Amino acid sequence: MPTSNSLIEDLLQRSRVHHEWRPLLASALQEVDVDYLAQLWQDNNWLPGKDRLFAAFQRDLENCRYILIGESPYPRLQSANGIAFFDAAVDQLWSDKGLSKAVNRATSLRNIIKTALLAQRLIEPDTDGKISQPSIAAIDKTGRVQTIAALFQRLNEKGFLMFNATPVLYPDKPISRQAVFWSDFLNRLLAELKTLKDQPPSLVLWGKIARQIEQMPVASGYRKICSEHPYNLSFIDNPDMRQLFSRLQLL
Repeated sequence: MPTSNSLIEDLLQRSRVHHEWRPLLASALQEVDVDYLAQLWQDNNWLPGKDRLFAAFQRDLENCRYILIGESPYPRLQSANGIAFFDAAVDQLWSDKGLSKAVNRATSLRNIIKTALLAQRLIEPDTDGKISQPSIAAIDKTGRVQTIAALFQRLNEKGFLMFNATPVLYPDKPISRQAVFWSDFLNRLLAELKTLKDQPPSLVLWGKIARQIEQMPVASGYRKICSEHPYNLSFIDNPDMRQLFSRLQLL
């Protein structure tokens, strides 16, 4: 069994963490129970797995402008990839009927795309206030992002790092049992990040678990953009999200 420091280095290496993030993550991981980390190292029955645990940190720190914090990994092996809200089981965003079947089944992703469409004024709600498949099908997709990989590449280019507040999920165990191991990690990571940059990244907090960070003392000094989880239909009408997506022009 590796020692604590070597175990941390092994986990960071397996996720191919960018060198600019490595010292911060190594420091923050000192706050995580070493027996718990050892269990993760030995066990293969959790998501997204050792090779993807810190995949969100493969991007650089220098150009990171936003840290978007979700709740937990997707509960499916084919979907969970260590990047919050990136459903790896999805490929194409569009179909002849509007959104692709895979996007329509991924509720959070579906609502994110609808929010972006509205924010960029590519579409208007129907008379009943809904955003229908035929309305989406009528949009000219020429020059628009076509795949989920391209969408998240745009987010990366806009400076987003997307990480889950609870980055480990055992499909047969409550999320709360894993969450307790990661709160001190996040606290230390955010504390040290503030000391490195004159203007730390904005925190984008989606959902109840992520929004608990809003109340943490360490979050003072960070600009915070908060909303309900995009699983909720009300996310589409959230004015703060419309404003954020209007600035980003993701599609």
